[in-house]
Amino acid sequence: MDIYGIGIDVVEVGRIASSIAEFGDRFVDRLFTVSERHYCSNKVKPELHYAARFAAKEAVAKALGTGIGKDVGWLDMEVVRGDNGEPTMRLTGKVLDFCRQHGIIEIKISLTHAQEYAAANAVALVESRP
Repeated sequence: MDIYGIGIDVVEVGRIASSIAEFGDRFVDRLFTVSERHYCSNKVKPELHYAARFAAKEAVAKALGTGIGKDVGWLDMEVVRGDNGEPTMRLTGKVLDFCRQHGIIEIKISLTHAQEYAAANAVALVESRP
């Protein structure tokens, strides 16, 4: 496989916590899928997990070179746990269409968080060219 693009993002956990406190469901419903909301809300510190997922979605948009908008929507990306518990990115809708159009076959992600910051990186992969 070859690399199409890479992306990284760092988020202040407090910023996400403030947005949740101020806008509540309106904020989380706009940015996170039902299963992401369920996963995060069942954690002792949901804001850590929301922040990591926010960072992952931003990192993917950077890896694709699109940003969030026309080709990539917040709810078209979903962080899910793989068979071994590792985070993986499930794509749907317009971002899946974008990836198919550009030959992107997989996106690898990595997440981390501490008390004040969450970060993620993403690598978009295409088939190797001979």
